[in-house]
Amino acid sequence: MSAEKTHDMMDEKETGRIEAFSDGVFAIAITLLVLDMKVPHANVLPVNGGLLSVLLQQWPAYLSYFISFVTILIIWVSHHRLFTYIKRSNDMFLFLNGLLLMFVALVPFPTALLSQYVNTEYSPVVTAIYSGTYMAIAAIFNIIWLYASNNKRLLSKRADPCVVQNITKQYLFGPPLYLLAFLLSFISPPLSVAACFILAVFFALTGAINRLLPCDLCQIEPPSK
Repeated sequence: MSAEKTHDMMDEKETGRIEAFSDGVFAIAITLLVLDMKVPHANVLPVNGGLLSVLLQQWPAYLSYFISFVTILIIWVSHHRLFTYIKRSNDMFLFLNGLLLMFVALVPFPTALLSQYVNTEYSPVVTAIYSGTYMAIAAIFNIIWLYASNNKRLLSKRADPCVVQNITKQYLFGPPLYLLAFLLSFISPPLSVAACFILAVFFALTGAINRLLPCDLCQIEPPSK
């Protein structure tokens, strides 16, 4: 086995440990979401209507759970995609990845706030906290990717330059679009929540097809002989 192949295997083992730790945090965060859905006690059920009516009244908890579950799932998929290109690590990258995980682990908290207060006078505040959390995650994703991809600092030597450029362009849209969702929370909280969900789906779809998109590098003609 060549020295280069041995070095590549050691790098992948190191990033594999990062992925394994990150997967654990994602799994815990996505599991905690379900804890906000409460089982009604029999002694508090109304005489008329029964269990079904009480369960239906908890629709904000179900909707919040669905949106946050799908969003964390998409974030996890995006995080996994990054590591198909990132094959090395250093201390700074570990701290940046830890910062991302800190906000991912925070998602169940604004989700619980949203399910409890979305139908109250506090809905602008809770939707601002909810959308602001995703805005922070989008910003940290940019920082992580720009740090890793700058001069291919932590990328695989075989990383396609066009794909790298397309990922960079895609991520740059994240913070300003989530900022728009954050501002919408003070105008129309339902639109803010809907925007967060739509943006998550949008980035999932664009991330899946970025390999197929042309980039500036692909349009550079080779120098004539």
